[in-house]
Amino acid sequence: MQITVSVPGKVTLLGEHAVVYGRPALVSAINRRIYIKAESRSDSSIKVLSPDLKLQGLSLKINGGLSDFELEAGERKTQILEPLRYILKAIEVTSGHYGKKSGANIIVQSEMPIGAGLGTSAAISVGTVAAYSVLLGYDIDLNDIARMGHATEVAVQGLASPMDTAITTYGGTLYIKPEGTKPLMERIDMPCNFASVLGYTQREETTSQILKKVKAAKDRNPQVIDLIMDAIGLLVEEARACIKKGDMKSFGSLMNINHGLLDSLGVSTKALNDMVYASRSAGALGSKMTGAGGGGCILALCPDRVREVSLAIRLAGGMPFEVSLSSPGLRIEESSHGH
Repeated sequence: MQITVSVPGKVTLLGEHAVVYGRPALVSAINRRIYIKAESRSDSSIKVLSPDLKLQGLSLKINGGLSDFELEAGERKTQILEPLRYILKAIEVTSGHYGKKSGANIIVQSEMPIGAGLGTSAAISVGTVAAYSVLLGYDIDLNDIARMGHATEVAVQGLASPMDTAITTYGGTLYIKPEGTKPLMERIDMPCNFASVLGYTQREETTSQILKKVKAAKDRNPQVIDLIMDAIGLLVEEARACIKKGDMKSFGSLMNINHGLLDSLGVSTKALNDMVYASRSAGALGSKMTGAGGGGCILALCPDRVREVSLAIRLAGGMPFEVSLSSPGLRIEESSHGH
C-alpha cells in the first residue's frame, strides 16, 4: 500500500517565542508544501529517501534508533540529522499511539528550504504521522494528527508550542493561545490583499538551540523577559483586531514593533535585520523575522510593492519569494492499496 499526503509551511505573523510561554500568536499557512509518501515494506525497516533532504538511500531498522544511523551518516550528519529526527520520532509516536508497527519507505519532497523558520519540522512531523497512520490502517483524525505532531516536536526539541503543528494540520490563518494541553484556537479570515514576500537566508542555529538560548535569557532576567513576552502577546491581540477591520497599515506597524522585541530577545541576526530594514525602505507596510530566528526567513507585508521589496531583499543578500497566506492544511494527495 502507498499513500501521499501534503502539508503547508507556515509564517508566524506575530507572536513567535512568546507563544512557547503561553502568550497568543497569529499564524498562517502558506502556499508552499511538503509532500510525504509512505509505502509499505515487507520487512520491519524504515527507509527514508529525499532528494531535498539529502537522505538518499539511508536506511535503518525501525527499532535501531538514531545511534546506528549516526555512524552511517558520518560527515553529513548535522545537515541531514535534524529533519530525520522528526521523521523517526513521528513514526515512533504514531506506532506508540496505535500500539502497532510496520516497515515503511518514507519519501519526502519540499517546495521550501528546510529549517527556514517556515514550520518545515512541524510539516514533516504532521505529514509523517498522517501518512504512517494511514499505512497502519487508520483513518485520519485531524485532532489526533495535530496532537501526535506536537508530541513529536516536543520530543525532538524539548520545547515546542502547539502552534506550528496546528496550523500545518488545519491550514488557514489561526489565532492561537496555548492553554494547558488544549490550545484555544480561532480561525481568522484574512483579507485577500495581504500580499507578502518572504526573504530567506541560511540558518546559523537550529530551533532547539535558539529555544534554549531564550530560556537561558529568561532564567537570567525573568522579569525583563516576561515583560517582553507580555508586550508581544499584547501586539498579537491588537493585530487580530486590525485583521478583522482590514487595517493593513496598522498591522504592518505592529509587525515592525514585534521584530524589535524579537531582536531584543537575541533571536534575530544581521542578515535577517538587513532584509527587514531593506524591505521597509522599499515600501513594505511592515516586515519582521518569522519563525525561531538565527537566520531563516523574514516576512514583508507589501501589497503594492511586491517587485520593489523582492529586489530590495535580493540586494540585501537574501533570497526572495512571494507567498500567499491562509492556504489549505493537511490533505491526502493519493492513496493506493496493494503492493
